[in-house]
Amino acid sequence: MKFIDEARIQIHAGKGGDGSASFRREKYVPRGGPDGGDGGRGGSIIAVADRNINTLVDYRFARIHRAKNGEPGRGADCNGRGASDVMLRMPVGTLIREAESGAIMADLTRHGQQVVLAQGGQGGLGNLHFKSSTNRAPRQFTKGEAGEEKELQLELKVLADIGLLGYPNAGKSTFIRAVSAARPKVADYPFTTLQPHLGVVRVDDARSFVIADIPGLIEGASEGAGLGHQFLRHLTRTRLLLHLVDCAPLDEEIDLVGQARALSNELLKYDETLHAKPRWILLNKMDMLSEEARSEVRTLFEQSLGPQRFFELSALTGEGCRELCFAIMEHLQEMRAQNPEADEPVSDEPVSDEPTSPPSDLGAESVPDRHASDSSESEE
Repeated sequence: MKFIDEARIQIHAGKGGDGSASFRREKYVPRGGPDGGDGGRGGSIIAVADRNINTLVDYRFARIHRAKNGEPGRGADCNGRGASDVMLRMPVGTLIREAESGAIMADLTRHGQQVVLAQGGQGGLGNLHFKSSTNRAPRQFTKGEAGEEKELQLELKVLADIGLLGYPNAGKSTFIRAVSAARPKVADYPFTTLQPHLGVVRVDDARSFVIADIPGLIEGASEGAGLGHQFLRHLTRTRLLLHLVDCAPLDEEIDLVGQARALSNELLKYDETLHAKPRWILLNKMDMLSEEARSEVRTLFEQSLGPQRFFELSALTGEGCRELCFAIMEHLQEMRAQNPEADEPVSDEPVSDEPTSPPSDLGAESVPDRHASDSSESEE
């Protein structure tokens, strides 16, 4: 299944049913009076977060979604039937905006979360409501309200604790295969990863974190080089970035430090907030270097990039990966202890079925989706 992380849709909530102007007419019942019922409520459009869905592909082709109208009221005090709501199931991590203004309507960050996107119209009132001591035969009634209509932009941002960065062939997919059960494609040519992948790294029985791998980034991505910036949005919810550096490139004249700085500049051009996230440097493929060369590479990076955390590893052999995973887990636990409200753990507790209205001020809450996608499509 193709990975789709953007879609534009139109939603139309149902109209409320009209009220009825009716009078009771029965034999031997003089002056029966008004008995017109109310119209039924129109159906609403509700977004539901579902961790079993990984892409927005359903909304790429089904662009218009309509709810049914409420039934009109009838005589004999019969109210019209309300229409059923339309539930739009979306991946956890979907950000919903109004297409024209760009205003955020909803941010689906936990499984089972429900948000009303378009409210169905209220049903009209029957003439029964207009009866009074001075108006015993009212012929007034009201029509049902129109349902809301909106055009929405859907944007999927995967939920992960850790994000992988690096040039093509730096070993990101090999690394995620080494530390998790994810199985992205690995090959000896650039841009084998064409879509993001998630992997769950289990440190021990009680502790784990989610890591996201995106297609390789190169210098000039902000101008559209390579795959551009189209997948960087998937790193905006992460808490820590891991920058993998290929320390044994085929071309020995490549400036490794220059590449690291160029990638950092691309992050800055895309989003200052993303650039400001903690970033660790992973010196990969160290198994292909001699002890002397390893020491030179480490010294070169430490002197050029300043005070950052550096790790030597080999994603292919697994050297240094276990120690790195424990260091990541400790870092995440420290961050959660410092700001527990910013990181709510994923829970299997049932979520209330009562949908909420779109929030006016969304926090930067980021709850990882523990559903890892192991696609067999083109991957790195």
